[in-house]
Amino acid sequence: MSQDEFFMKEAIRLSQLAVEHGNEPFGAVLVKDGEIVYSNENQIYSASDPTFHAEAGLLRKFCAETHITDLQEYTLYSSCEPCFMCSGAMVWTKLGRLVYAASDIDLCDLLDEQGSNASHIVFEHSYHKPEVTGGILREESLKILSSYFPHNQKG
Repeated sequence: MSQDEFFMKEAIRLSQLAVEHGNEPFGAVLVKDGEIVYSNENQIYSASDPTFHAEAGLLRKFCAETHITDLQEYTLYSSCEPCFMCSGAMVWTKLGRLVYAASDIDLCDLLDEQGSNASHIVFEHSYHKPEVTGGILREESLKILSSYFPHNQKG
C-alpha cells in the first residue's frame, strides 16, 4: 500500500463517520512529514453551518489552533474532490499538495448534475497552485458516496 493510499483510507473512513454523525459523506486528513497532523469530517448539519465542509473546516480549525497559515509543506487528503469554496481555502493557506479519491464529476454523476473539476478550475486561475493527485482509492470513496446519494439531497 502506498503512502497516498494509507492516508486516503483514513479520509474515506472519516467520510463514513460523517454519515454516522448525521452529515454528508466527506472526510479530510492533513499530513506533514508522513504523519497525520489534523483530520476532519463534514459537519454541515451537526454544526448547523453549510460551510463546514470537511476540507474548509479542517483548514479553519487547524490554522486557528496552531497559528500556522502557510501549509506549503502539507498534503491534504480528501475523500472527494473539493468544491470551489474548499479549493479557495487551499489557495489562501498555500497548501502544498491535494490528493483526492472521487472527482467532482463522479459525485455530480451520482446527483444527476454536471460536474466541473472544481479544484482544477480554482487552482488554474489562482496565484498559488497546489500539486494535485486525483483518483486514489476512487472506487472505495464511490461506494460510500453512492450509498448516500441519491437517497439524500446534497446541501
